[in-house]
Amino acid sequence: MKRNILSSILFGVFMVMIFGCKPKKLIVAPPPAQEQTAILPNEKLEHLKLLQSKNLSFSSLALKGKANLDVNGDENNVTMAIRIQKDKKIWLSVSAIAGIEVARVIITPDTLKLLNRFEKTYTKKPISYIYDFTNKQVNFKLLQSVLSGNVIDDFMKEESDLAQENGVWVLSGQTENLAYRTVFNTLFKLAETTLNDAKAAQAFKVIYGNYTPINNALFPSSLKINTMSGAKKIDLSIEFNKIEADGLVEFPFTIPKSFKLIN
Repeated sequence: MKRNILSSILFGVFMVMIFGCKPKKLIVAPPPAQEQTAILPNEKLEHLKLLQSKNLSFSSLALKGKANLDVNGDENNVTMAIRIQKDKKIWLSVSAIAGIEVARVIITPDTLKLLNRFEKTYTKKPISYIYDFTNKQVNFKLLQSVLSGNVIDDFMKEESDLAQENGVWVLSGQTENLAYRTVFNTLFKLAETTLNDAKAAQAFKVIYGNYTPINNALFPSSLKINTMSGAKKIDLSIEFNKIEADGLVEFPFTIPKSFKLIN
C-alpha cells in the first residue's frame, strides 16, 4: 500500500465511510416507474413521512468488505470493517490486501480518534475537526445516515422542495451554504444524494446501488461515492458482502504505549 493512503484515509472516512465487497444476499429489484402526478401543498408532509418510513431501524450494524479508493489519481484496494452503535459511535478498521490492519478509527458525536499503525501514531480530535474537509453541517448523524442508507433527517422538512421527476421522488433545497438534492428509486429508497457548498468549493455525491432485505427493511448492497474539497478528490466504488443488524457488536480501541500522539 502506498504511504499516502494513510493520510487520505481519515479524509475518506469523514466524507464517505468506505467499505464493501460483493453481496451474497437477495437483491430487491425496483418496480418500473409510474406516471408522475402533481403534489398538492397539503400532501407534502404525508409524502415526506412515507419516504422516512422506509428507513432501516437498527440498534447496531456490522459491515465488512473491500473497497477501491482513488485519491487524486492514486488508486488503492483495501479491506474494511465498520460497526455502528446507533447515535453513539462509529468504528472503522482498514486493512491492506494482505490482511494487515493499517488504521483504526472511532467516531462519537463529539470526538474522533485515529490509530495509524503504519506510522505508530494516534490522533484525538473534536468532531469539529471534520470541518477542515467538509461543510459544518456534516455531523455524526449525517455520517450515520449515509452509512445506513437512510434519509438525512435535517433535509426531510416542509421547507424542502419535493417533486416527481421521471416517475420518482426528488427532494432538494438549501440550508445555509449547503445545497442538497436527493433522488429516490421506486422502492422509496435513496438512489442518489448530492451535497454542494459552492462557497467552500466542496462537493459530495453518493449513488446507492441495489438493495437487499434486512430487518424488514432494505439496505444498499453497493455505493459509488465521489467527493471534492478544494484540490482534493476522492472516488470510490463499494459493494458489501457482510451486512448484519442488531447483533452483539464490540468497538475495540486500545492505544499501544509505543504510539506517539499527533495533534
